[in-house]
Amino acid sequence: MADHTRTTALSMERITTVVIGGGQAGLSVGYHLAQRGVSFVILDANARIGDAWRHRWDSLRIFTPAKFAGLDGLRFPAPPNSFPTKDAMGDYVESYARHFSLPVRSGVRVERLSRSGDRFLVVAGRQRFDADNVVVAMSNHQQPRTPPFAAELDPRVVQLHSLKYRSPAQLQPGSVLVVGAGNSGAEIAREASLNGHRTWLAGRDTGHIPFDIEGLVARLVATRLVLRVLFHRVLTIGTPIGRMVRPKMLFGGAPLIRLKPRDLIAAGVERVPRVKGVTAGRPILEDGRTLDVDNVVWCTGFHPGFSWIDLPVFGADGLPQHKAGIVAAEPGLYFVGLNFLYAFSSEMIHGVGRDAARIAAAIAARETSRANNAARQTAA
Repeated sequence: MADHTRTTALSMERITTVVIGGGQAGLSVGYHLAQRGVSFVILDANARIGDAWRHRWDSLRIFTPAKFAGLDGLRFPAPPNSFPTKDAMGDYVESYARHFSLPVRSGVRVERLSRSGDRFLVVAGRQRFDADNVVVAMSNHQQPRTPPFAAELDPRVVQLHSLKYRSPAQLQPGSVLVVGAGNSGAEIAREASLNGHRTWLAGRDTGHIPFDIEGLVARLVATRLVLRVLFHRVLTIGTPIGRMVRPKMLFGGAPLIRLKPRDLIAAGVERVPRVKGVTAGRPILEDGRTLDVDNVVWCTGFHPGFSWIDLPVFGADGLPQHKAGIVAAEPGLYFVGLNFLYAFSSEMIHGVGRDAARIAAAIAARETSRANNAARQTAA
């Protein structure tokens, strides 16, 4: 589907649109570009489509029921009220790419993105791509973030970031401190405690959804109201409440979705204040206590991970400056998959399609305008 013109000597390939990232965001963009007849290629660093899901912790199930887990054009093949595993999600996105014959090139890690005249230069190892449009279809969660004082912990303490955590089998015998009390932290802490580790969960309470997402009320009413109405239509950059909430969502933890405080108590997880540093090789809490721990799992978030983009499109916070994914300062550059790109649902499976459709429409309109301008110049 990509319009290729290879120049062997320069290892250069000219393509109308390069989509960087082959997860659900990139595949959604590809689907909508194909619907509009725009030529493109999707570049993905993973060896296999869906690996971004497969490489997450073993017991993970997604937080949305299968009826909301399908991408545009292809429903998720599971009972509508079930909650798919991360491996099932990986297999689904792989089948999605195959079903729509999306041109994904796996094992291609993009290293640099810059301007070359009025076009973009995408560098991936020995490969070069010359593109009119580039869509960065990746989340904010690229580079794990840990506090600087992590290096001061006793070297006998096993440390893992949530990105590398798979199961309690990675932990050594003894106690576990999970730092960061969002969804990942709460689920990992509960799992560690249920597997026989004394477990502390450090961090502020991020709140929680006040209903059981797998219960009858959720099946009948609540899930649809939260996912389709609150997250998708109310909390957007187009509403006053959405604009007010967005900064907190970008830089703070989201409310717990599956677990409740009572679930953590029942599992034996002990809540403690935030970790403020290390003393004598041990973590010290904001209340002055020190903990003698054998393992630390850092659920402390991520750096944006966009240092490979050599374009002046970032704010002081390190995040790209855009409006609903469109970068006005760099015509032809777009983002999809970012946290709260347009709505709270933008990073979620059921929300990414709307953003992808908007970006694909913008690219199609840009290409039509470019073609019309070229035709007028030729006629003149």
